Amino acid sequence: MRITRRLFNAALVGALTLGLSPLLTTASPAQAADKVLRVGYQKYGTLVLLKGRGTLEAKLAPLGWSVQWTEFPGGPQLLEALNVGAIDFGSTGEAPPIFAQAAGAPLVYVAHEPPAPKGEAILVPKDSPLRSVADLKGKTVVLNKGSNVHYLLVKALEEAGLAYGDVKVSFLPPADGRAAFEQGSADAWAIWDPFQAAAEVAVEARTLRNGEGIVSNHQFYLAAKPFVDANGATIDTLISAIGEIDEWTRANPGEAAAKLAPSVGIPADILTVALERQSFGVKPLDGSVIAEQQQIADTFHALGLIPAPIKIADSVRKAGS
Repeated sequence: MRITRRLFNAALVGALTLGLSPLLTTASPAQAADKVLRVGYQKYGTLVLLKGRGTLEAKLAPLGWSVQWTEFPGGPQLLEALNVGAIDFGSTGEAPPIFAQAAGAPLVYVAHEPPAPKGEAILVPKDSPLRSVADLKGKTVVLNKGSNVHYLLVKALEEAGLAYGDVKVSFLPPADGRAAFEQGSADAWAIWDPFQAAAEVAVEARTLRNGEGIVSNHQFYLAAKPFVDANGATIDTLISAIGEIDEWTRANPGEAAAKLAPSVGIPADILTVALERQSFGVKPLDGSVIAEQQQIADTFHALGLIPAPIKIADSVRKAGS
């Protein structure tokens, strides 16, 4: 199916309305600040912890900045908000920025986290007769369209000698995907943490293939190009604050899980499993990471999922900017 810019934006603007609900937006109490950094985040991840600890506000207040936080249901909605100028910065997985760049969003890749290939997987029910990816031929796999696991499925099928068209793909967001998986209307579910860990514990879902050896599963930090061009030092301060949270989370996964549990709605012990599969150590993109992201973009274009080829390097922050 070919996704045009028009359909992409139309689908996401409605979700953006949800993402920008006043109930989900909070601001820093630094009323004296005359500049506002608008950060978009999702329910799970480093930015949630950064928001909760308040360290970014403490770093930016002396520079005259306050921070406004807005929660989004997913990466595509977050990046559409960035596209229309509603936020300045946010974090998503590998696939959403590819779709956003293809749709003309003025985004910049600012930094990334190291690979976390165990943090996504193709799951099957515990009593499923399927024992390998090759067994998926003719079967139904449910996943979130255009997400990291979309690419995981493509690469896993390729490794098994199957084409993308050899399986039936059903596109559903995580909550609906899990329902379909548990009700038996899907043979397999391609999903990421923490939903992956929750399914492993709650219904004893079995891993058919995770990302080890075939995909990296990076997380990217992205910003609006006009903001980066005008506020490079502020971006550097933000990335520094993320680095500190990374180090704290790496050293304290149990405590981090306890802090995340209320917002995610998943018990802390399950989140601890997910965090232990996550990688930490925020850093700028290098040539190898850019090349990996370019491969994903080229694959999505070949499958007709984006309307035209894109060049990832055109949207990567240059050193010193």
